[in-house]
Amino acid sequence: MPLSSKEALRQFFLANVGKVLNARELQQAAGGAVEWARRIRELRNEDGYQILSHNDDPDLNPGQYILRDSTPRPSFERNISRELRALVLDRNGFICQSCGIGAGDPHPDDSDRPARLHVSHITDKSMGGRYELSNLRAMCSVCNQGARNITPAPPSRLQLMAILRRANRDDQREAWRWLKDRFSDD
Repeated sequence: MPLSSKEALRQFFLANVGKVLNARELQQAAGGAVEWARRIRELRNEDGYQILSHNDDPDLNPGQYILRDSTPRPSFERNISRELRALVLDRNGFICQSCGIGAGDPHPDDSDRPARLHVSHITDKSMGGRYELSNLRAMCSVCNQGARNITPAPPSRLQLMAILRRANRDDQREAWRWLKDRFSDD
């Protein structure tokens, strides 16, 4: 009986621990499966394999993956439904709640790579956080990677106004332009 694409990928990664693998190699290893990237996410999220991509390691290019260690680690089950994910992203205006970059905008750290948003816990699951709308926020992959349970809450309206008042006039004007463009169709 042939291996499932997920099992074929697991064996391929385990045979190539520490080696950078590209998308073409991985799709071939998965028997040409169209959903090969989903199987990699399952290996990472459900089975605990530390498979890194360009979102996790800045030395990797898009489409490159590496398994650094063959020992799976305990992993958390993902319970964010598509509906809840959509609610969070819509509520947050498809903008990272940490740095303010919009989904698809060129990222300041790497202008060749568009910003990719994730849904992140405010209080991490490992610290008792729940999969509830009030405990979830949109974050870009860069901010989400760096958060690691230490990200402060976003500034209050009063704090934000205080920051803007202290900014120079050109920066205040730029903030006004951005807000005007952002909410012009409301």
